[in-house]
Amino acid sequence: MLEITMISTGEEVLLGDITDTNAAWLSRLFFQHGFPMTRRITVGDHCERLAKEIESCSFNSDIVIVNGGLGPTTDDLSAAAAAMAADVGLEQSEHWVAEMKAKYKKLNREMPAANLKQAMLPEGAELIDNPVGTACGFSIKLNRAWICFTPGVPSEFKFMVKEKILPYLQLHYPQSQSLHCHRLFTYGLSESGISDTLKHIVLPHGYELGYRSSLPFIEVKLFAPSNDRYALELLNEMERLLGDNIVGKNLSLLDNLEYLIEKKQKKIGLLEHSTGGFVVNWLNQKCKLSEYIVSATVNHNATKEESNLETLVSEIDKQLSLIYSHSKVDIGLYSGAIAGDCFTVGIITIEGRWIQQLQFKREYTYDAQRSIIATVLLDMLRRQLEGISVFGRYESLNRILQKT
Repeated sequence: MLEITMISTGEEVLLGDITDTNAAWLSRLFFQHGFPMTRRITVGDHCERLAKEIESCSFNSDIVIVNGGLGPTTDDLSAAAAAMAADVGLEQSEHWVAEMKAKYKKLNREMPAANLKQAMLPEGAELIDNPVGTACGFSIKLNRAWICFTPGVPSEFKFMVKEKILPYLQLHYPQSQSLHCHRLFTYGLSESGISDTLKHIVLPHGYELGYRSSLPFIEVKLFAPSNDRYALELLNEMERLLGDNIVGKNLSLLDNLEYLIEKKQKKIGLLEHSTGGFVVNWLNQKCKLSEYIVSATVNHNATKEESNLETLVSEIDKQLSLIYSHSKVDIGLYSGAIAGDCFTVGIITIEGRWIQQLQFKREYTYDAQRSIIATVLLDMLRRQLEGISVFGRYESLNRILQKT
C-alpha cells in the first residue's frame, strides 16, 4: 500500500481562520481512485519547520503533496523550504518567467517584480504547469518520496491535481484499484446502534465500512471496488437491516424530498412555532422545493402548548385543517411550541393527518432543538411521500403521543 501524505501550509490554515477544503477534496478524490491518503499535516509559515517536515515525510512516504506557499509574498515559503530540505539552492525558471509575463501581457498589465519569486525553484525540480494562475507547481525526488508542491488557490490546486498529479499516479501505480463510496443517510439511530446492527456483515477484501455523524444525521458509507456486483448485495442487506431509518440512498434527506415532491407534484403549506422558520428556510435551500411551498407562517410568540393531551390534539388538528383548507395545499406541516422538554409536530394530507408528541432524552442547545424538530417533521413528510409508516423510530426521543 502506498504511503501518501499531504502537508497543508499557512498560518491561516493552522489557526483555523480558513477551512482546509483542499485537504478534504484531495482525500476524497485520491480515495475514489484507489490512492487513500495515510496522513495529513498542517504547518504554519515557518521555513525551517516546513523544511524539517518535508524531509521527515520523505523518509516514510511514497507520495507527498505540499499545498500552499507558492505565492509572491514573503510568507510564501514552500520553494525555499523544499530547497532547504533537499540541501540545494534556488534557481530561476526562465520558462516560467516568460509564462508569467505572457499572462500579464494578455491582461494589458505589467508584471510586478515580486512575481519573479514564483519562478525561483529548487535546483533540479521539475516544473508543473499552471494555466489557471501565476504560481507554477513543481516536484522533486527526495529520499523515498516523490514530492509535489501545489498552489493553495482551490481552482489552481484542483486543476493541477486532476490534470497532472493524478494521471502521474495512475501511470506509475496501475495496480491501485479505484473505489466507489455508496452512502446511506440515516436518522433516528445512534452510531453505536448502527454499528451493532451491521456487525454481522462480512466485508470482502478491499471493502470498508465508514460512519460520519453530523447532527442529526448519521451517514453510513460502504467503500467498494468500482463496478463490483457484490457491493449491491451488501447494500441490499444493509438497507434491510437499517430499514426505514434510511432517509436517503446516495442523497440527503433534503435531496430526497426534492426528488419526491417534484415527482409527485405536491404543494406544501407550513405553520412553525418552535422551529421559528427553520423548516421553510431549510426547504428553500433547494430551488425546486421552494417552488412547491405555497404558504409559510412563522409564529415567534407562541405560548406553551396545553398539557392536556386531548385539548392539545384538538388544537393541532384545527391548525392543520386551517393550513390545508385555507392555503389550498396538498400537504400541511405543523411544528408546535416546546413545552418543557416536549414538542409536537403534525402533518395533514388528503389521506389523513398524523400528530405526535416527542420528548428529548437529553439537553440540547436551542439551535440543536430546532434542527431535531425540523428533521422529525420533514422525516414524517418523507415517510408519507414514500408510502411507509409516518411515525418513525427515534433512539434519542421518547414518544409521548401519536394520533392518526
